[in-house]
Amino acid sequence: MTRLSLYGRDLCHLCYDMERELADCRDKYEFELEIVDIDRDPHLVAQFGSLIPVLMGGETQICCYRLDYKALHAYFEKLQ
Repeated sequence: MTRLSLYGRDLCHLCYDMERELADCRDKYEFELEIVDIDRDPHLVAQFGSLIPVLMGGETQICCYRLDYKALHAYFEKLQ
């Protein structure tokens, strides 16, 4: 099963929005979602700081700020 990682932080409304929208996508795509709080790791803060939320598939950045459905679809198409 494909594993996606959502990098964000607590009390981030955009992060909550993307997580909720991703939950709605589970009917179309099969994936596990890992939620990563960047504030727990200074390296992640340096890497993603103002880009959050960031959706990653492995080392591939799918989108940031808002869920990009076209980019998500393209990511899953490449996996096939």
